[in-house]
Amino acid sequence: MIAPLYPKNEKQRQAAVEKYGLLDTLPEESFDNITSVMSYICDAPISLITLLDKDRNFLKSHYGIPFSESPREISFCGHAINSDDPITIIKDSREDERFDGNPLVTEHQAIFYAGAPLIDSEGFKLGTLCVYDTKPRELSSEQKNALLAMSKQVVSLFEQRYQNLKLTQLRDKLEKRNEDLKKFASVVSHDLKSPLANIISLTELLEDDNKDKLGEESLQYLEYLKTSSYSLKDYIDGILKFYKSDDLIKNRKEKIDIEHLVEELKQITDSEHKAKFNVLGNVQEIIANKSALMQVLTNLITNAIKYNSKPEIVIDIKITSVLGFYEFAVKDNGDGIPKDYLDKIFDLFTVVGVEDRDGNLGTGIGLATVKKIVQNLGGEITVASSKGEGSTFTFSIAKV
Repeated sequence: MIAPLYPKNEKQRQAAVEKYGLLDTLPEESFDNITSVMSYICDAPISLITLLDKDRNFLKSHYGIPFSESPREISFCGHAINSDDPITIIKDSREDERFDGNPLVTEHQAIFYAGAPLIDSEGFKLGTLCVYDTKPRELSSEQKNALLAMSKQVVSLFEQRYQNLKLTQLRDKLEKRNEDLKKFASVVSHDLKSPLANIISLTELLEDDNKDKLGEESLQYLEYLKTSSYSLKDYIDGILKFYKSDDLIKNRKEKIDIEHLVEELKQITDSEHKAKFNVLGNVQEIIANKSALMQVLTNLITNAIKYNSKPEIVIDIKITSVLGFYEFAVKDNGDGIPKDYLDKIFDLFTVVGVEDRDGNLGTGIGLATVKKIVQNLGGEITVASSKGEGSTFTFSIAKV
């Protein structure tokens, strides 16, 4: 018996085998279907998908035999990957000195062999798609073509698995990075909030105690300091809400009365009763995650009130039920959104640069949080707006 030699590029070839994550994995239907079909097409009792590992021949799929690996030194496939032939065919292994005394021949009657190498996109021969028979024979041209075609299909399955593996690794990496960002945002926000609260309190105290002693310019400086501090506080609170918005989705769904929901929204968003609310649609009750839905609607309605310079603020809330979804539309008669910003209004830290009714600028976090929550609820959100005429935010959430 002559053991198969290792290819000259064995180190690189072995790395190529390992990257697919297939070694020592359980049988899979997609591969077993191929060996079953090849056994039928080639009229052979045994069909295998093999991967040549360091010192063994791992059988990813084995039709017709009970074991899933064998020593590499006795493998037929070890010789096949060293051949330049598109298919390695051994008509009668008993007449081939390479297999004299080979236990696969003497104990398992592996007389006939035909194997097509599994060649990846970089040219490495990973293993074979092969058939065995217990008697000397040949393959027809049709059977050879089928063996070659199915060997390429096996490699395609390998590549799909590799792409899925990379996507899974990327997803896990992104999830870890996102979790790290959430922790970072929480820690930084916590560490900033306390001294920021002290700055605001001391500024207000200094202003109250020295109103009659400080000049107009000094008082203006204190006002600037206080306004900047409140803006920074809003920014920090927004960052926390953005990274904690995923936690809202964990809450259980509950039955929500639309009339009560709108009354709560009025109390939260319009304490000064500046706006007129109209509720449209025939939906009176929904089942949804109330905490998440409230945060979305609160943000949209608050913006509708803040960015509206009209003497009368009108907000229409329309709720409809469609197949598999609840659809919401929040329409206002406000100042509208500049056309150049419509495509990026939901991007994190995107600021339109327009002051609200109180002369403050937004943080560019609120609508990004809204979009994130809506997507986590299985829906989508869009906006339509005309400068000076108002905006309509339309979003959906899945019923299930």
